[in-house]
Amino acid sequence: MRGNPFEEIEEMLDRVSKQVEEGMTSGGLQVPGSVPVNVVETDEEYVVTADLPGYETDDIELTLSEGTLRLDAEREDDHAHEGDRYLRRERTRTSVSRRIRLPEPVEEESITAGHENGVLTVRLPKVTTGETSREIDIE
Repeated sequence: MRGNPFEEIEEMLDRVSKQVEEGMTSGGLQVPGSVPVNVVETDEEYVVTADLPGYETDDIELTLSEGTLRLDAEREDDHAHEGDRYLRRERTRTSVSRRIRLPEPVEEESITAGHENGVLTVRLPKVTTGETSREIDIE
C-alpha cells in the first residue's frame, strides 16, 4: 500500500528547506556562473577578494559604474586539439560574473587590483570628505 502523497511532498520540502538553510549559514548558496567573494570594510577602504581558479589576469575584466563593482571572467579550453578523443570533458569554455554594490562612494582613481594564485583582490579606498567632527557647545 502506498503512503500518503502529501506526507512525501512535505518530507521533500523539509529536505529542500534544510539544504537552503545549511547553504545560507555556511556563507550562502553558490549560484552557477557566479564567483564566490568576500567583501571586507575597514575605516579606509573596501577589500573585495574573489576566487577565480584557472583564470589568467587577461581573462578578467573589472569595471566600476554607479557604485557597483562588476567582475567578468572568461576562459577557453586551450588544451583541446583537433582529433582528441575525450573520455570525459568537463573543463570547457567558462564565463563567470559577479556584481557587488558598494554601500558608499569610493575614490575611483585610487582603486587597485591584483591577481595571484587564482585569487583576485580589489582595494577600493573610501571617499574622504576631509571633514572632522567637533563638539558643539550648547549656550
